[in-house]
Amino acid sequence: MITVLIADSHPIVRLGVKQVLASASGFEVIGDVSSTSELFATLEKVSPDVVMLEMDIPEINGIATLRKIKQEFPSTKVLMYSGQSEDVYALSTIRAGAFGYLSKTADVDYIISAIKKVAEGNMFITNELAQRLAFDEGTQKPRRFFRKLSTREVEVLKLLASGKRNKEVAEGLNLNEKTVSTYKARLMRKLNVDNLVDLLQQAKALELY
Repeated sequence: MITVLIADSHPIVRLGVKQVLASASGFEVIGDVSSTSELFATLEKVSPDVVMLEMDIPEINGIATLRKIKQEFPSTKVLMYSGQSEDVYALSTIRAGAFGYLSKTADVDYIISAIKKVAEGNMFITNELAQRLAFDEGTQKPRRFFRKLSTREVEVLKLLASGKRNKEVAEGLNLNEKTVSTYKARLMRKLNVDNLVDLLQQAKALELY
């Protein structure tokens, strides 16, 4: 059973999401709140698998609320959703730690699939957003990771993304640890990140594993 907490200022939206989830098996809405103060008070009492967080929730803006959740309740997965299109907020929410971004104009089926994917610990992003994440900042040239990375680099990245440590990657690919470290540094440079967490998040977001 996937437990969900809905945080949205509009009663009709909360009711609608609850009805959608009630019509599908395997979901339980364990709370719905209309403000950030209610949200954090509720999170002190319950531990939902997924928080559906409205971008425009009152009191604290959505991204600040997201960061506070990540700090105070790090195991809680957040699915952001908004009346705004992906063009406005999606990239910034993903970079701030959201597991997904859903437009309120999306089909009803998207809500169910998005919550399932996020509950499993996977990123939920549309193909369009994945393509935008694959663009170098400040340019219009796609990174095209699958062309930029060598076969061996992809193998290393897949093992790192699956949770393997350097030593395990080295053993799995018959390399020494120093060589794996070199590959990791090269991957970070090519994928334009400066730490392992961002590297793995990007790999998962772009389904490179």
